[in-house]
Formats: sequence, C-alpha cells, structure tokens
Amino acid sequence: MEQAMAVQGLTTVRSNFGPQDTIDRLETAIKAKGMTVFARIDHAAGAAVVGLSLRPTEVVIFGNARGGTPLMQSVQTLGIDLPLKALVWQDTAGATWLSYNDPAWLAERHGLSGAEAPVGAMTAALEAVAKAATAG
Repeated sequence: MEQAMAVQGLTTVRSNFGPQDTIDRLETAIKAKGMTVFARIDHAAGAAVVGLSLRPTEVVIFGNARGGTPLMQSVQTLGIDLPLKALVWQDTAGATWLSYNDPAWLAERHGLSGAEAPVGAMTAALEAVAKAATAG
C-alpha cells in the first residue's frame, strides 16, 4: 500500500478505487469485522450546503465497545479519540486516500501503558479494513 504525506500518528494509504467506492468498501469491511459504523460525515456535502466546494472528503466513525471500553477504563481521555475514525479523501491530482489514527500513537498520546495486546488487535483490525477498502 502506497503511503502519502507524513503526519505524526496518522496512517495514510492510497486507494485503487474512487472516493465513493472506497468509503462504501470501508463500511462493508468494518461491518464484516464485527464492528459498528456509528456515523458517516460527508464534509464535501456540508461545504456545498454553505456554498463552498471541497473535493470528496468523508469520515466514518466506527468501533467495538468490547475493544475500546477496556482502554478507556484505563485512561478515560482516550474517549476523545474513540470510537475510531477513518477519512477517505481525494487529492488535487484525483487520487483517493484513506487516513486513520495509529492506535499505538493514540495510546502514547494518552499515556496508556501495558495495553500492547488490545492496541495491537486494534491496529490489525484497522490495517485489515484499510486494505479491504483500498486494495481489494
């Protein structure tokens, strides 16, 4: 998976599909992994409502209480970054990208220690849904 710009704590992979297909594939992959999709936020549609233009930019908010709750029980401020989010966006050249926060970075950000197994499981799940959405 090709990666774009380096933003601390952010994983970004190029998609082989357009924005709409990528976001739909992402939602399907999330549900197939047994996670819940809580919301989809279409920033481009929001921009259009106020007369502004924005290339395709959509966020999916998703997760699994069984995975996130124990982390928040340890460090409650993780609740600002959970549930998980993934952003599908299109750059000026027309390429589609998927970005998400690295769970290990989130753990470090909140000072969570001793949670390597659940953070690793979260990372693996994110990598799997990202691959399903962007590479097939």
